[in-house]
Amino acid sequence: MRTDRLSADDLVYPIQNDCTNSPNATAHARMGGDLTPVQNQDDNFWGEPIHSYTRAQAVADGVLVDLTTATDDRGHRLCQQAGFKVPVAITRTAWAKTVEAGGTWKPHSDGEVLKLKGGQSLTGRLWDLLWLLRVACSQENNADRVHFQVLVDVHGDGRHETVKLWAHCGPGDDAKPVITIMVEGED
Repeated sequence: MRTDRLSADDLVYPIQNDCTNSPNATAHARMGGDLTPVQNQDDNFWGEPIHSYTRAQAVADGVLVDLTTATDDRGHRLCQQAGFKVPVAITRTAWAKTVEAGGTWKPHSDGEVLKLKGGQSLTGRLWDLLWLLRVACSQENNADRVHFQVLVDVHGDGRHETVKLWAHCGPGDDAKPVITIMVEGED
């Protein structure tokens, strides 16, 4: 390209729509340009992915715990009871700090059951977590993330530890909305 002066051959005005009456289209046509709209090339803008890790893989690997199908003692889905219409998952770290905290897994006829101290139950802790998330969501308008906290009685003695959490609603593997609960600082 020459640096002393510009000519019409040095200038390009891309056409981004079919409006050939726009100033850009007129100027571009005057310079002998083609009035064909620029094609959307977003599908390969960044090239091929180097690596991808899906939500389904994270659940299969145990990085996420899927709460969507968690049920109470009568077989009713907790997420539906709490008012969630999209899949909900929690990170393994958030699960350990809120649901499993202070508990031990014991063999049971159906596999293992989480034994908690002080009359607490897995269902009760899950319900508390989901309900507090629901309340936090109802207090936010048009936000894709909410911050909330849960009080956890780790030792079953009535003393509670505060666990700060946040949840994000975004696209899942199939681009449909999903919710992920995380400990503050997790991403």
